[in-house]
Amino acid sequence: MDLEHARRVAVEAAEAAGTLLRERASGTFAIRAKNGGDLVTDLDVAAEKLLLERIQAAFPAHRVVAEESGASGDAGADWTWFVDPLDGTNNLAIGLPLYVVGLALCHQGLPRLGVVHDPVGGQTWSAVRGQGALGPRGPVRRPQRPAGTHGPVLAWTQGHEVVRDDPAMRSLKAALDLRARRVLQLWAPLLGWVMLARGDIDAVVGYRAEAVDLPGGLLIAQEAGLCVRGFDGRPFDGRTDLPAHRRNFVAAGPELMDDLLELVSAAT
Repeated sequence: MDLEHARRVAVEAAEAAGTLLRERASGTFAIRAKNGGDLVTDLDVAAEKLLLERIQAAFPAHRVVAEESGASGDAGADWTWFVDPLDGTNNLAIGLPLYVVGLALCHQGLPRLGVVHDPVGGQTWSAVRGQGALGPRGPVRRPQRPAGTHGPVLAWTQGHEVVRDDPAMRSLKAALDLRARRVLQLWAPLLGWVMLARGDIDAVVGYRAEAVDLPGGLLIAQEAGLCVRGFDGRPFDGRTDLPAHRRNFVAAGPELMDDLLELVSAAT
């Protein structure tokens, strides 16, 4: 498998989908509810159609799992694409220009390629496992961040099926609110991963995270030098075959990881 070729295909597809989203976002589009209280728009569907056409044309033997249309292709294929055509639909629906396009390619469940494109800023980040992360200005390596005097800035993400009265979620969020300087809920998990990779924030904490928007962003952060561990402290590689209750993680620099894991352990 030529992963550099796959990166080029994915970047071009994501940027084309981003152009579609950016051009149509200022117009009128339909919005409807879907499972778990989430939303879907005509733009999600149109961007996904474009992405699927390009990926399936370039890699017809690969399986594809897309946010809106689900799985297609050979269920036994070793290579699977995960497609999030519009991560941040709820933001777009209320006129907030915080959304990205995300693609990931996994081999037997392990992320090998990730791409995130920001249509608003016209910027793209990508990573191939073991080869580092690339951003708009070349290689991305998260700078060492000094410890903040008022606590870290974190991004929080959770799965769509997590209910409001989930006791572990409520305990964990309360603990993070007390410890952190700020806990961001971006409604666009892939954007949080990019912010972590480039050093804008200190950590990402995920609880029962969604599988579609997890592997690509996680790989970009890892290849930029971040550590990602499960709540049990073990390395977390974003495998897409994990059940939802095992998609719990802390992603941060090594200087913060032990403190955050201790906090998570006490809270959960």
